[in-house]
Amino acid sequence: MYKHNRGLSGTPKREGKPDLRAQHLLHNKQVIQEMVDYAGLTSIDTVLDLGAGKGAITFHLAETAGKVVAIEKDAAFAEALRRKAEEYANVAIVERDIQHSYLPKKPFHVVANIPFFITTPILEKLLNPPVSSFQGAVLIVQHGAAKGFTNRFIRSPRLLKWRMWFDIDLVKMVPRRHFSPPPRVDAAVLRIRRKKTAEIDLRHHHTFEGLAEYALKHPELPVSGALQGIFTPPQMKQLMISLKIDRHAPICSLNELQWGIVFHTMLERVPSFRWPKRKKKSHNGVRSSGM
Repeated sequence: MYKHNRGLSGTPKREGKPDLRAQHLLHNKQVIQEMVDYAGLTSIDTVLDLGAGKGAITFHLAETAGKVVAIEKDAAFAEALRRKAEEYANVAIVERDIQHSYLPKKPFHVVANIPFFITTPILEKLLNPPVSSFQGAVLIVQHGAAKGFTNRFIRSPRLLKWRMWFDIDLVKMVPRRHFSPPPRVDAAVLRIRRKKTAEIDLRHHHTFEGLAEYALKHPELPVSGALQGIFTPPQMKQLMISLKIDRHAPICSLNELQWGIVFHTMLERVPSFRWPKRKKKSHNGVRSSGM
């Protein structure tokens, strides 16, 4: 099920309130087949369809994947899915809110037309922590949001962390006429794949998160200014040489390879008591400083 939200800015940040009356179901069979093809699933794979709606994607997946779990909150849609799934031994229907659903502990993929207004929470659920069993996804998202997630300049600590362990690509734009009823904005196919070789070992993901939050507090600051509290002047000078950039280049302009250099330089040359600590979530879900 695909929902439009006018409050979404097109960048990976907190969305506004959803328009609950607008439910936009993908009906273009070619786009659906392309999504399944992009996922590259095999008969041993488990795949989730989040916000399955009437099952336009669900039952295409059933022809390829070993197991399909369709998650749908709407009771009427869920009941229709259960009736149709009786013909498929490898399809399970879960009537539950996506955000409160349990994810498989074994490796799994996602192919889905997700609701716009919870795009970021869904990605947060799938990609964080990166040591989870999530392997990759092919998703329908708002076109503006897809451009934000794949922008060359990385201004969000959360997005940076995602991109250190996952390749995120805008595969193609999907015109709004391919939905019923059509939303007010175009959509896009976003493909997410776990990196075969990441610049940073997964065991360091908490430490890297601390660095990302610290360095990207002010994304437009020059690298030297953003990292000033971590590296000494001599260390900074050597780091600039390793990065092969001008010290005045904005910190948001670093790519994943360069962030790997920054991180490993910190591990090797900076005493651990000077490493920035990630913010920890309090009981009410708000992050508090771990410093």
